[in-house]
Amino acid sequence: MSTGEVTELVQRWRDGDEHALSTLLPLVYADLRRIAAQQLRSNVGHETLQPTALVNDLFVRLLGAQRLDISDRKHFFTTAAKLMRQVLVDRARAKSRDKRGGDWQRVDMLELAALPIDVNTDLPALDEALRTLAALDPRVAEVVELRYFAGLEVSEVAQLLGLEERTVYRDWAMARSWLRQRLSI
Repeated sequence: MSTGEVTELVQRWRDGDEHALSTLLPLVYADLRRIAAQQLRSNVGHETLQPTALVNDLFVRLLGAQRLDISDRKHFFTTAAKLMRQVLVDRARAKSRDKRGGDWQRVDMLELAALPIDVNTDLPALDEALRTLAALDPRVAEVVELRYFAGLEVSEVAQLLGLEERTVYRDWAMARSWLRQRLSI
């Protein structure tokens, strides 16, 4: 799959060409399913969610959005990572509600993602911290989303964002430190 091909299809889809979407989905589906599978393997508390279901939830959100202004391959995958994050956050919030059993089941993905965050940190607090970080430095927040929620390696993030690997490493280190302070751990 070439970057140009995905970018062209995303732009045609954005402009209203429904055929472009049916061509785009098979090109990106395997990558998105791989990312979803990796995230779900490393996340306790989402055992009932299959990678296909997470990707389907992602597509439901993509298709249900009022106005998506996705411009290229990079933007598509960063938007997908944000929406996957939101799916997992929404599921964590739903599980913590009293009518769904309260907090009897913890999400263990924080420890496995190698963020400097205690495993008992709740996803809604992390989500709020990432929103604040995005307001301060959108690129650093994007690096966190792609590393943490999409499960991409530093080299993959660098390629997707068009950055040097050392820049991604610096952003990742800064984000970890900032999140450690923000979440008071």
